[in-house]
Amino acid sequence: PIPVLPTVHYNMGGIPTNYHGEVVQRVGDDPDHVVPGLYAIGEAACVSVHGANRLGSNSLLDLVVFGRSVANRCAQTIKPGAAHRKLADDACDKALANLDRLRNANGGTPTAAIRLNMQRTMQSDAAVFRTSKTLSEGCQKMAEVFASFEDVKVSDRSLVWNSDLIETYELQNLLYNAVATITSAEQRKESRGAHAHEDFPERDDANWQKHTLVKVDEKGKASFEFRPVHMFTLTDDVGVVPPKKRVY
Repeated sequence: PIPVLPTVHYNMGGIPTNYHGEVVQRVGDDPDHVVPGLYAIGEAACVSVHGANRLGSNSLLDLVVFGRSVANRCAQTIKPGAAHRKLADDACDKALANLDRLRNANGGTPTAAIRLNMQRTMQSDAAVFRTSKTLSEGCQKMAEVFASFEDVKVSDRSLVWNSDLIETYELQNLLYNAVATITSAEQRKESRGAHAHEDFPERDDANWQKHTLVKVDEKGKASFEFRPVHMFTLTDDVGVVPPKKRVY
């Protein structure tokens, strides 16, 4: 027999951007402050055209439409031959230190073992149908899995085609992603799109029609802010489509 189960194949969410693909962040009362010169497109970005649920094949929007939008914006804002702003002398120190730390990691737990623990935790406690109990327990388990990365072991010290190091890098990113996902889900007391909460089966627009902005620090601790959902269009030719139940 072949086991069959649902699995992750898309991130609904990502780096917040405007429709030009420019990265935005909350600064004071402005939820859409543009970070100059920084862009995000594709699955890394949250424009957001999908809302809480991406329909099949609609990720093409992210790539084709907003890839072109970013190119057009760059053409509008970048002056040919303009000088680059001077970077700080230590601009790359943190990234290089992380590379050295992972390449020389000599703990007692292989990358694959930590990855398996992460996969099992997310599959059992943050899968398709969620409850307050599974999410709370999952947050605690993921905190332990995140902490276990300090004991990771990388056997290959090479700097050439080091698949062991690449997989460890990927795991590091996945751990941050997993913590962000499950902690955000745990605090959202409603059901919306792909977030099906069995203890809160209805959508709660009064309290939860908003984007969750989550930051995960180096210890795996998540902190949250929120960003409003824009309920307006860029043209008078079409009207706003409010959220509604998807029924057949």
